[in-house]
Amino acid sequence: MRQQKIGKSNLSGEGFWRFSLAFYARPGIPDALIALQDRAGLDVNLMLFALWRGAMHGQGLQASELRAAAAAIAPLRREIVGPLRELRRRLKPVGDADIQALRRRVLGLELAAERAVQSRLAALPAAAQSEGRRCAAAKDNLLLYLG
Repeated sequence: MRQQKIGKSNLSGEGFWRFSLAFYARPGIPDALIALQDRAGLDVNLMLFALWRGAMHGQGLQASELRAAAAAIAPLRREIVGPLRELRRRLKPVGDADIQALRRRVLGLELAAERAVQSRLAALPAAAQSEGRRCAAAKDNLLLYLG
């Protein structure tokens, strides 16, 4: 397949972020995604990326593209997102108001880091494909990532 650069107008990080917020707001979705993340070691942003590329742009991903996407965000996940998430979760049971205020600030940093991850994912080159099969492409992409 021919590779093409993703233009900001059609596959921007902002568009991916808006898609993710809307999808994540659906009933049951946060619990399902977090369960896959925590229990199966999957990445929420990669699941959302697979769905976004398929649902919004009709683009089917290849296994090599998913591997490249995972590699592109690995340093951010390992060194920034993961430690922020771990810190936020450790602060959750602490009942002190000042610690909970700190926890909310850590959450803000975690979300900013997640947004940076999504920006990197959105900037990855995409194989040119027909946009006529969006639902099928989203399903195929997610199934490919889930294994």
